Formats: sequence, structure tokens, C-alpha cells
Amino acid sequence: MKSSFTYFYKFILVIVCLASVQSASAQMENDGIMIPKNYLCPGIMYGNSNWSYYWEGTYKRNNGNIGTVNTNMYSLMVTYGITNNLIATVSLPYITTHASAGTLEGQKGLQDLALNIKWKGFKLQEGSSKFAVFASITGSIPMSNYEADFLPLALGSHSTDLTGRVVVDYNYGKAFFTGSGAYMSRSNITIDRTSYYTTELIYSNQVELPAMSDYNFRAGYRSKYLIVEGVADISTSIGGFDIRKNDMPFPSNRMNMSTVGGNLRFRPKALYNLEITAGDDYTVAGRNVGQANMIHAGVTYIFDLKSKQTQDNYYKN
Repeated sequence: MKSSFTYFYKFILVIVCLASVQSASAQMENDGIMIPKNYLCPGIMYGNSNWSYYWEGTYKRNNGNIGTVNTNMYSLMVTYGITNNLIATVSLPYITTHASAGTLEGQKGLQDLALNIKWKGFKLQEGSSKFAVFASITGSIPMSNYEADFLPLALGSHSTDLTGRVVVDYNYGKAFFTGSGAYMSRSNITIDRTSYYTTELIYSNQVELPAMSDYNFRAGYRSKYLIVEGVADISTSIGGFDIRKNDMPFPSNRMNMSTVGGNLRFRPKALYNLEITAGDDYTVAGRNVGQANMIHAGVTYIFDLKSKQTQDNYYKN
């Protein structure tokens, strides 16, 4: 059913669907931005990922049986300021996948419902310098009965995930640097076959997914009306195994990926409540992943539930 296909989309969708929701909002689980108490920020997001080359283990190749793999994501999200130092974000993406060659049929449907809680635990300001430390927890659960064992066209991993992240943010005037590290645990998944081979033959329909670590770094210019930033991300499986030569990918493969890119967020002065976001990320190194180019764009709108007029200094850091 699935011949020599490459891995990848489970991981892109775990990272880009948790992180793509983030890119569209006025605040992300891996940045140093908050909204105040009683503010609501809904938004919509579009993302596209495509690749034709991938790493089979450490060997880079392409595959004429699938051609170019293209994935679209349409996501709804909303962030609420519980307190001035605590926010919650809920997101739900709809995914479509397509291969330009071969006989595999693309998939489409709802992926995973995610909830992120971010807390600003420490802040220090001295003159033009600001330093803050944040902690966040993100949990996600599948929202449809999609098939995880259908890589590279699966909508996701179909696991229940829990991610903890620590973020440090430093500002000097309008220049900033943000760094974060995260650990993601993932539940076992059930697949539609009673045996499979990893590095040994396993007679079960249960698959144990490796945990993952993620390190994210971003730096650039940040003001009330404009953010321009460069971003680097390093994600690593803690365990797993390589795709065997000319074999199909499998959900518990080792999946390592390093990406670089940039984001632009713009808020018009005449429509201060509105924020427009766009960005691009490219995979520069990987293991058992596709060399993907990922673009995204989104629109969010923020308003105060207790006031008719949004404060012009709500954009906290």
C-alpha cells in the first residue's frame, strides 16, 4: 500500500501545527510576548509545506513514486488573558495532504486540538534593558480518527502529547533575543495492523512514540507596530530508528530537523487591534524528514472584553 516513501509529515504537523498556530498570533508559546488580563485575541492561520527531497536516515534522496509532497493547514485559534502574567491559547487545525506522483491518495480532516498555558514568572527591568522568564505547557489530543500509519501523507501522529517549555526573553530598546527549550512526551498509538518491524519484529498494534526535544531561538526588532525576526529551530527525537533503505516510513522513526527562517508581524496604526503575520522556514538539516519549505500567513484581532477601546500599550513583553 505504501512503497518506498519518505517519512515526514507527522513531525512537521506536530511542530508546525503547534508552532504554526503560534506564528499567527500576537503571542506564541516560544516567544516573550503576552496580552493583558481580560483581552481576547482570535485569529486564523494558513500554512503550506512542500518537499521532494528527504533524508532516509542520513542519506538525502528523492522518490519518483511520490514526487512532491504538499501539505496545507488551515487553523483557528484564540488567546485569552487570564491575568497580566498568564494566558491561554486554544487552536484547531484542518489539514490536507497531497503527493504529486504515484497512487497514494491525499488525506484531509481535522488534526489535533491543542491548549497552551503560558506564564510569565519573572521580570527585571533596568533602564532600556528588560529580561523575563516564561514557562508554558501545551497539551494536544486528536480530534478525528485519521490514520497515523500512512506517512508521509498522514495528518499527524494521532497521539496525545504534552510539552513543557521554558523561555528567556531579553530586550534592549527595540532589539530583542529570545531562546527556549522544550520537552515533548507522546502517548502510544494504535495502528491498523497487528505486527510491524522496527529493528525487530513486534506482534502488536500498539506503537511507542519517542519523546522529542526542541530548541528555538529568535532575534530581531520589536515595537508596538512591527516585529521583524530571524528564527532558528532544532528538534530532535529522543529515541526511534532510521528508515530502512527503500522502505516506507513509520511513526516511531527517529525524526530530527533543523530549520531557519524569518517572521514579519505588522499592526496598522489605523487598525491597531489587527495584526498581520507572515513567515517562511526552510529545513537545512535533518534525519528521516523531508527537506521542506514552510510558509505561513495569518490575521489576528485583539480586543478588551471589559472596555470598548483597546489600550495602545497592551502589547506586553
